[in-house]
Amino acid sequence: MRIITKNVSLKSVAGSKNITPVLFTKSDQTEFVQGKGQKSLSFGMGKKKITRRTFIILLRRLVVCAKQHKIQKIAFALSELSAPKGLSQFELGSIIAENFEMANFEFRKFKARPEEGWNEMQEVIIAETANTDFKKGIERGCIIGEEVNKSRTLSNTPGCDMIPTLLADKAKSAAIGTGIKVSILGKKEMQKLKMGAVLGVAKGSEEEPKFIILEYRKGKKIEEPIVLVGKGVTFDTGGLNLKPEQGISDMHMDMSGGAAVIHAVIAAAKLKLKKNIVGLVPAVENMPSGSSYRPGDILKSMSGKTIEVLNTDAEGRVILADALTYAKKYKPRLVVDVATLTGAALVALGQHACAFLTKDKKLEDLFSRLGEESGDYMWQFPLWDEYEDSVKGNFGDVSNIPTSNSRYAGVINSGMFLYQFVKDPQTPSEQMYPWAHIDMAPRMTAVPGDYLAKGSAGAPIRFLVKLLEEY
Repeated sequence: MRIITKNVSLKSVAGSKNITPVLFTKSDQTEFVQGKGQKSLSFGMGKKKITRRTFIILLRRLVVCAKQHKIQKIAFALSELSAPKGLSQFELGSIIAENFEMANFEFRKFKARPEEGWNEMQEVIIAETANTDFKKGIERGCIIGEEVNKSRTLSNTPGCDMIPTLLADKAKSAAIGTGIKVSILGKKEMQKLKMGAVLGVAKGSEEEPKFIILEYRKGKKIEEPIVLVGKGVTFDTGGLNLKPEQGISDMHMDMSGGAAVIHAVIAAAKLKLKKNIVGLVPAVENMPSGSSYRPGDILKSMSGKTIEVLNTDAEGRVILADALTYAKKYKPRLVVDVATLTGAALVALGQHACAFLTKDKKLEDLFSRLGEESGDYMWQFPLWDEYEDSVKGNFGDVSNIPTSNSRYAGVINSGMFLYQFVKDPQTPSEQMYPWAHIDMAPRMTAVPGDYLAKGSAGAPIRFLVKLLEEY
C-alpha cells in the first residue's frame, strides 16, 4: 500500500474517479455513497473521546471499512481526522502508517488469486500535510508496519513449510541489504557449545535444530548491545506430552517470538538506528517419536545447570535457557526474551496484552509506558523470590514445571525458570545482565476487536522497536 502525503486541499486530490474521498463525522454511522461519477465514504468516528487506544482501532476500522466496500484508493484531509491530544506530528504519522499497513494485510500465500484481484487497499492520500515531522513519521510507520506484516507471514506459514532450516533461510534473505550479519549454528556447532537444552528438545524431530544469530552494529564500538531472544519452535506437538486436539492446530505459530525478534532487528536496521543490536533465535521442532526427550529426562544446559523435564510441552523455556546463556558472550546492557510461552498468560489476560516479568525497577515503568505508546500492551507479573522454590528440581538443578505439578502461577513459574539462567553463576544473588521476559502467548493471534486479519497479530514488534529506540 502506498501512503502519499500532499500539502494541498482534499478537493484537489479527490477529483479522480479512482479515488474515494473520506469525510469524517461525529456519528456512529458509516456510509458509502456512489452514483453518477461521484462517490464518497462518510466515516463515523463516534462521539466518544479519542484516546491513543481508540485511535489505533479507528485507523484500522477505516481500512477494513474501505475494503468491505471494495475501495482501493482513498483520500482524506489530516485536519479532519480527530487524533488524541498530546501526540507529536511525528508520532501521529507513525501511528497512522503502522496501523494502515497492519489492517491491510491478509495471509494469502496458499490461496488462488481471484479473477477480479485481491480485495485490498492500494493507495492512501493524506491531504493538508505540510509538516515535515509528520512525513518522517509516515516513513517510520510504513517500515514498522511492513516488518510486522512480514513477521505475520512467517508465523502464519504452516509447519511443513517453516521448519528450522527454512526459518533460518528466511532470516538470511530478509536481512539482505540491511547491514545485518546473519550467522546460523547447526547441530554440530551446538554440540560443541554444549547446548544440551536446545538439542534435547530437538531430539524427537527429523528436522535439525538451528540457532539463528542476527548482529546489527551501528552504535559506538565500545557500546554494549541490546540482545533480543525469540522462541523459535516451528511446530509444537507438545512432544510425548501431546497437546489436545483443540490446542494443536495453531502450533505452527509457536515461533512467533522468533519471528518478532527477526523482524524487530530488521526494522531497526531499516530505520538506521545508531545502536548495537543482537537477535538470537533457537529454532526447533518439538515432535513425538522414538528418539524424543521424555518426561523424567535430565538435560544439561549450556550454563552447566541441569534441567529436570517433567513435561515435554514446557519446551519453550528449555530452549530459551541456552539462548539466555549464549547472550552472556555479548556482555549486553539489556536482554529481552519474547516467547509464546504459557496458556496461563491467556487465562490471566485474555487476548489483549502481553505479560512481562522483570526484577529491574526501571524496566517495569519503561515497559508499561512503551506498551501504551506502541499499541503492544504490556502487563506486569511479579517475579518475587518466594516463587523460586517452585522451579527447584528433585533430581536436577531446576525443573521445567513445578515439581508439585501445581497448575497455579504458570506465567510466574515460567519466568522464574528463565531467571535461573540469567543469574550470575559466581554470585547467584545477582543477574549477569538487565533482563525482562515477555510472554506474548495472549497476542499470538488477532481477535475480532483488533480489526486485523485472522492469524498472527504481529506482536510485539512495535513495542520492541520503541524499546530499541529509547533504551
